[in-house]
Amino acid sequence: MDPRPRLTLRSRLLAVVTIVGLCATIAHHAQAQTAEKWDPAIAKFEAQDAVAPPPKNAVVFIGASSIVRWNLPQYFPELGPQAINRGFGGSESVDSVRYVNRIVIPYHPRVVVYYAGDNDVERNVPAPEIAHQFALFEEKVHDALPDTKVIFISIKPSLRRWKWIETIRTANALVKAYCLKTPHTQFLDIENQMLGADGKPNPDLLVADGLHMTPAGYRIWTDALRPLLKQ
Repeated sequence: MDPRPRLTLRSRLLAVVTIVGLCATIAHHAQAQTAEKWDPAIAKFEAQDAVAPPPKNAVVFIGASSIVRWNLPQYFPELGPQAINRGFGGSESVDSVRYVNRIVIPYHPRVVVYYAGDNDVERNVPAPEIAHQFALFEEKVHDALPDTKVIFISIKPSLRRWKWIETIRTANALVKAYCLKTPHTQFLDIENQMLGADGKPNPDLLVADGLHMTPAGYRIWTDALRPLLKQ
């Protein structure tokens, strides 16, 4: 039993997100919510599920291209079919919220691994809005599946998005604070492990585009995540 009391969404958001920040991003939020560009990708997942339904009590990975490129059978062979990849590259955090009822909740997972917000920063989405979207995602998951664990992998430092590092760090800090107050959520911090001796992103962990990860980067993520999946 998690000893932390479950608070209302509003009270938890007030603990980590400023009203000013949220108001500044209403226009972006409304625009993103009306987008349907990912519907074909989601429909493809649903068609696959209709033919071969994924197992329940599994681990669902959702988010953008860093999830898409994560070869789960290779890095988590012990999970087998219990590792379900539902990443769709280029998506923002608002898209994970939009489709959670279609590609997360129907599987009744025991754990959801969430990596979103990386694309948001390049589109100048403020840190409070990134945290707000995660809060909405968590609320949707736990309204339907109150005992499911939701793990937020911190937004990674990268060469391509280094100029937004303060936005990234602020978003991560807000989400970390939120997770500390919210039952069945956990924040996984991978920033320091992805930095070199100079305090900047380690180029050995990134491919030529300076954004996506090499196998060495995925080994860091896998080694950090695996113990949390066993808890």
